[in-house]
Amino acid sequence: MDKKKNTTEKKPANGEAMQLRDLFNDGLKDIYYAENALLKALPDMYEKASNHKLKTAIKDHLAQTEQQVLRLEQAFQSMGMKAEGKKCPAIEGILEEGRETVSGAAEGPVRDAAIIGSSQKVEHYEIAAYGTLCAYAKVLNEREALDLLLRTLGEEKKSDCLLTTIADTNLNSQAAAGKHKSKDLNAV
Repeated sequence: MDKKKNTTEKKPANGEAMQLRDLFNDGLKDIYYAENALLKALPDMYEKASNHKLKTAIKDHLAQTEQQVLRLEQAFQSMGMKAEGKKCPAIEGILEEGRETVSGAAEGPVRDAAIIGSSQKVEHYEIAAYGTLCAYAKVLNEREALDLLLRTLGEEKKSDCLLTTIADTNLNSQAAAGKHKSKDLNAV
């Protein structure tokens, strides 16, 4: 019995199926766009946060994200490619959802909880993206890119853990209790 080729598969415009190298290059462009979009979103999150530890984490993450963008540029360069982004609908949606959630939250601990939740959605997206890119870089033998991507993956995981710690150390309890900008909020 003849097996018929599935003609419903989506293929690139040139008619050839994407190869792993194409997926890797496309993924790098995607996360490059995402990191640059995050650079634009972080200052607004910082302004809307009220918890001192959260503000510090956001400020530190902004500096870290700048370094991650530079690392991505190094990864592109190590493969002889120009660093360029490709619009990432996923990060656009996550950031838009975050803006809506944060803008609808009451100022103080509730808004801070919304910022943390929205930020963790970004972190989880980045962790998935960097994890996938590391796997591709490994099998494609892109050692320099792999080292750079692994470093960023580790930072994203630590950022996610830090956000959980900030939320768990009293902030979510204050949000649940409906407390607003209490004197001891900065000690959380």
